[in-house]
This record gives sequence, C-alpha cells and structure tokens, in this order.
Amino acid sequence: MPSAPSVKLNNGKEMPLVGFGLWKVDNATCADTVYNAIKTGYRLFDGACDYGNEQEVGQGIKKAIDEKLVKREELFIVSKLWNSFHDRERVKPICKKQLQDYGIDYFDLYVIHFPIALKYVDPSVKYPPSWTSEADKVEVSKTPLSETYAAMEELYNEGLIKAIGISNYNGALLLDLQRYAKTMPQCLQIEHHPYLVQKDLLAIAEELKLTVTAYSSFGPASFVELDMTSAKDTPLLFDQQDVQAIAKKHNKSAGQVLLRWATQRGVAVIPKSNNPDRLAQNLDVCSFDLEKSEIEKISSLDKGLRFNNPLNYGLAQITGIFA
Repeated sequence: MPSAPSVKLNNGKEMPLVGFGLWKVDNATCADTVYNAIKTGYRLFDGACDYGNEQEVGQGIKKAIDEKLVKREELFIVSKLWNSFHDRERVKPICKKQLQDYGIDYFDLYVIHFPIALKYVDPSVKYPPSWTSEADKVEVSKTPLSETYAAMEELYNEGLIKAIGISNYNGALLLDLQRYAKTMPQCLQIEHHPYLVQKDLLAIAEELKLTVTAYSSFGPASFVELDMTSAKDTPLLFDQQDVQAIAKKHNKSAGQVLLRWATQRGVAVIPKSNNPDRLAQNLDVCSFDLEKSEIEKISSLDKGLRFNNPLNYGLAQITGIFA
C-alpha cells in the first residue's frame, strides 16, 4: 500500500504531503469513495462546507474507523469556513455544525475558504449557501478579515481545530495578517499548477513559515467539466510535450509528474480520483525525484493563468480580489 510522507507545520503538527480532495465528489458515491481512499492509504481528506458532502464524508470515515482500518488520530481532516459565516459570532456555531456533520470532535485543519465576507445565510434556509444570499444575489458583508481570524484563533485555543488555515490569500493579505494575528496560521491553500506558479507568493509563505497546499494541481482539467471557457480553451497540462517527455523518462504518468513537481518543492497536494489505479498512483508521487532542470522546465509553462476566479463564475462584483 503506498503512503505519503508528511510535512511538519509551524506548530509541530504533522500533515501528509498528499491528500484526497473532496471538491466535486458526488454525494451518492462520496461515502464509498472516502472509505476506498482510506483503504488505499490516504490519510488527509480536504473538504469544505461549500462542497455539500460533509455528512457523506463522515459516513465513509466512520465506516473505516468502525472496521478498524484506521484510527481517528491517524487521519488529518480538513474543512473550511464559508464566506457567509465570516461574522465573528457565526464562526464557532458553523464549525460545530460541520464537526457534527463529520461525526468528529475536532478538525485537524480549518481554513478560511476565501478572503471574502458575504452576508449571513441561515443554514436552515439554504445550506450550503454558495455565493448568493437568500435574495439569490451576491451581497457582501462588512466584517473585516481580522475579526474572522480572531474567531478562528478562538477555535484553535479551545481545541476545536488543531491548525488554522487560510486560502486564496494574496501576498498583501498575508503581510497584513501579521499585523493582527496572535497565532500565525499553519497552512496557506492556493490554486497552484504549472500555468499558475505564483513564485513570489510561495516565497512570502516560506518566509512566514506557512505550509502551502496546492489545489487544482492539474490546472484546467479541474474546470473543463464546469463548462468554463478559459479552461476549455487552454491545452491540458497532461498533453504538454515537456510533461509527457518527463513522464516517459521516469516511467510515470503525466499526473504523477505534475504532482511530484509540487511535492518535491515542499507543496502539499490534494488530487482526487474514482479510479482505483489512479488513486494509488496519485498517492505514490514521492517515490521518485525530478531533476532540477525538469522542475525548471515544468515551471517555465507559467502563464499566470487562474481558473478559480469569481469572474469565471459570473461574480463580477467581487472579481480582482486575488490579483
């Protein structure tokens, strides 16, 4: 059974370098998908309120624990605070609801999903709330990130979460975070692939001792199924000649090369697959090393091309915040 090495966070907690991403995992098959991923050797599961499948993820975890495939303390469970719960008084209640949906007592890492505060939506009315309010439009809240982060620190101090994460923050927001954080976060999650290397942001994160987790490691492949024009018009990274040549040389798949490009540089990854063989392949991406010239060649594909941008979802009111 393949396994992934871990990286030590700035609070001493160990986090697997390769995990399983739960975005777009269908509710009908989610519990079995999680259970099978645990059987394959995955220990980190990256979820979120917005994915709408947290109860099913919890069912898969419970089945694996009940069958003694794994102990809770061997798992690293990640979830995220959605935009409409940024008000300080909303953070703890929604975190507790999410823990209840998972059927667990704490999150190993809890992440501010976007640095965007939206108007509160009562979970009894719409859950997950997505980007729109009860009036079915984007309505921004006036809650500053500093207040939201203070509430995250309360969760951390109370033991409801074992590490604090932030996601989709740019360099300026990271530098501002230093000014109000009493406890610096442990992890920064960003869109990161050879078309969007974000070299300067990675350098800032390293200076601040933040472990970086990459999502959408395969670039446009994650967004084609969303019928996103920019993704459909962009060549797949799997098909890039240099990526294919490097994969052939190492007798690995193009996907494994793309994941190794990240992990060899200390960036954690959270791919997903329903294919058992690919599940194992994705987990086994630290058993070979790329040459420095190969890493540089892959990095040279950088286009500064971001797919997870609100404008791509028709949310022009809040676009540009990640630039």
